[in-house]
Amino acid sequence: MAPRTDALTREVVDLIATVVARYHEEYEEAAARHSLTGAQAKVLALLAGEPQPMRRIAQQLRCEPSNVTGIVDRLESRGLAERRPDPDDRRVKLAAATAEGTATAERLRESLNFAREPLAGLSAQERTVLRDLLRRMLGDDATG
Repeated sequence: MAPRTDALTREVVDLIATVVARYHEEYEEAAARHSLTGAQAKVLALLAGEPQPMRRIAQQLRCEPSNVTGIVDRLESRGLAERRPDPDDRRVKLAAATAEGTATAERLRESLNFAREPLAGLSAQERTVLRDLLRRMLGDDATG
């Protein structure tokens, strides 16, 4: 028999689910305002951070590399991404955001108010505690 979950744990799980749902909804709406799908916006955000091989992007998004290839193809056709050789291994192609892609990713990030507004109501100490608790829940005690 599975152990019963206490009421507080159920409430916390429900609140996390609500936060995730609201974030995804706002993210999809913000992406659409930039004529992007949510998946395209996520890939563009990753590429704006640093050029990456398709395999790593697929791992981060937990999807098939062929899906990433299609997304990068569409971003590339819009001038938001490009493929370039990896300077460390010329057999590997890196996907990278173009200058316009980086600017679009920044505008998208700036348009996401859902998390920023509620977090602004917390003190720096409260945000630090929340961050550390979320990292612990995810099993990621490392910084970054």
